[in-house]
Amino acid sequence: MDKKLLFVYNPKAGKAQIRNKLSDILNVFARAGYEITIVPTLKHDDARVAVAGRREGYDLVVCSGGDGTLDEVVTGIIQSGVRTPVGYIPAGSTNDFGGSLALPKNMIRAAEAIVEGRNFHCDIGSFRYDDVDDVFVYIAAFGLFTDVSYETAQDMKNVLGHMAYLLEGMKRLSSIRSFHMKVSWEGNEAEDDFIFGMITNSMSVGGFKNITGKNVKLDDGLFEVTLIRQPRNPVELNNIMISLLDRNINTDAMYCFRTAELVLESKEPVAWTLDGENGGSHTKVTIRNVCKGIDIRVKKPPSK
Repeated sequence: MDKKLLFVYNPKAGKAQIRNKLSDILNVFARAGYEITIVPTLKHDDARVAVAGRREGYDLVVCSGGDGTLDEVVTGIIQSGVRTPVGYIPAGSTNDFGGSLALPKNMIRAAEAIVEGRNFHCDIGSFRYDDVDDVFVYIAAFGLFTDVSYETAQDMKNVLGHMAYLLEGMKRLSSIRSFHMKVSWEGNEAEDDFIFGMITNSMSVGGFKNITGKNVKLDDGLFEVTLIRQPRNPVELNNIMISLLDRNINTDAMYCFRTAELVLESKEPVAWTLDGENGGSHTKVTIRNVCKGIDIRVKKPPSK
């Protein structure tokens, strides 16, 4: 075997289904001629550390877990300075990014697609604050519900899936807060009170398809940006949420645009989430699209 593969997986992701599939997944890699190094994660950031610190000349880095695990792996790839193709076997509660790439939901088929597929040159995001550069794969968000995914207990996520996020979020409707922010992009500027904002490169968020916009492309060098202004009353909030889910944009209630770069500033620190994980609290962030910044393994198109 002259090909090397690093396999990083989260044994607790989703319903821990990988425990029953691990042997079959490894057999797929072995039959394809790969010498495999296996790294199970035990805690947050283990995947990033394993990938960023790799010393072997790996031909492929594969991860299995939720979108947070993928985020850590891609961050590790960028930090290492070695551009190695990434394979992704979705195993989390939501898996927005896996759905956007049309990756197989069956874990064995996903492994087969990795070894038999092709590289897709995918955009990623640079998230800069206080002279620190962070990375996200498909979403940076602030405000309403954005801390739900990393404050909801893993066991609850495993059992209830999407419903866990919704139930946790509904507890907060009575205490919605807004953030006064100035947003600048491509010569434009908006200053307003926002309850929610998301900068995305995905077909879905939170399991809701098309919430990010229409005709989304993952390799065009552009983000889809949605910023929701503070509603005047509960009825207006309900109408905003309906409009968002239907992508029937109410321009009086939200800003929606595409851009390659934007700057968001506020007087008080605003908490961010990056791919569903804690992104810290900041008063100024610069978000830039890194066009085709990572190679993701996807299925080959059907033969004609």
